[in-house]
Amino acid sequence: MSTATETFFAELGRRGHEPLLRRVTGSIRFDIGEGRAVQRWLVDIDHGDVAVSKRARGGDCTVRTDTATFDSILQGSDNTMAAYLRGAIGAEGDPELLMLSQRLFAGPERTGYDHG
Repeated sequence: MSTATETFFAELGRRGHEPLLRRVTGSIRFDIGEGRAVQRWLVDIDHGDVAVSKRARGGDCTVRTDTATFDSILQGSDNTMAAYLRGAIGAEGDPELLMLSQRLFAGPERTGYDHG
């Protein structure tokens, strides 16, 4: 059974292009989980073309959070910047990519990640 996180990244990779990111080029590494149960996902963006992998390399921005916070973001009950401001998300690297990463998340109208 796949988790909400796995489902999200699989769907994001299938989308292939995100029009809201057409002016963005860079990579974001997501470290999601706690302790030894951290999953790492790399999202490469090239003018809106999105590729997702589990490659073990850094990104231009690295986002770290626990599974519960990431699930809340996927469900649309939280957002990236609010979680960052209250310390539930840590980020290193390009802060603009952190802000733009919100565009990757569907919000309530595209949910389907809450049943993982």
